[in-house]
Amino acid sequence: MVLVSTVARRFYLDGRSKVEIAEEFGVSRFKVARALETARESGIVRISIRVPAQIDADLSDRVRAAFGLERAIVVDGSDDPAQTHRRLGSVAADLLAEIVADDDVLGLAWGRTVNAVGAELTRLARCTTVQLGGVVSHRTYGEDASEGSVESVLRAAQLSGGPAYPIYAPLVLPDATTARALRSDPGIAGAFDRFDGLTKAVVSIGGWDEQSSTVFSCLDAESREDLRRRGVRAEISAQLFDSQGTRVHSELDERVLAITDAQLAGVPEVVAVAGGPGKTEAIGVVLRSGLISTLVTDAATARELLG
Repeated sequence: MVLVSTVARRFYLDGRSKVEIAEEFGVSRFKVARALETARESGIVRISIRVPAQIDADLSDRVRAAFGLERAIVVDGSDDPAQTHRRLGSVAADLLAEIVADDDVLGLAWGRTVNAVGAELTRLARCTTVQLGGVVSHRTYGEDASEGSVESVLRAAQLSGGPAYPIYAPLVLPDATTARALRSDPGIAGAFDRFDGLTKAVVSIGGWDEQSSTVFSCLDAESREDLRRRGVRAEISAQLFDSQGTRVHSELDERVLAITDAQLAGVPEVVAVAGGPGKTEAIGVVLRSGLISTLVTDAATARELLG
């Protein structure tokens, strides 16, 4: 039992490999494996898994399995929507600290929850940070108004020590000619040139309504209704989708400064941070699009998604 205890300490506390332990004690690695098994069976080693209180591990796993995601993280919500957004942002910020590696190219879109991610970041590996769309100047959210996509990109770059590529221009332009002219601006072109090389992206999800869409308010009533009749139910970075998760194209495509759905589809890891009242339909739509690999949402929304 002394040997078993010592082997267990080397493995679980000192982080030594089974091969290293075997060499130290002059035994086979199979004997080390048996000793570790004995340590667990006898109670010398007791393993407990503690999930942070605000994360619902069971719901997270059910959402991941139901929608074929690489990962899902479900956070306990709050009666206060702003508090829910902060919790989503905090958990997503911790996730980025874990999954972003040196030399990654990280894209950040606009959205209340994505802005909350930027505000909650405390550490990040050295990476390139790119803004995925222009500034949404017509939206304010009280205390959230001070944090926008440019600020999130600059904050992430400051933490990581890597270069930043913000977009100092509106998301939606009045016409296609103006949008084309701005895309050729060296500063904006620098961000656009990096879209195809993104390795990770963080996006928010909006429904087709004035409250949660970034582009709805930029269109006239006739255009909004036309897109509604064509089935638009959700949006990511000014890219519109119908209830089946199929991209809906319109004249708006030529007027926006944003990453396209085709470019998002080429990003190995796309993290969607979305939740709160009224978001379930839009999140379901985007999950059906196949663009998302990770979803960070709240418990109430997760239960609605699972039906």
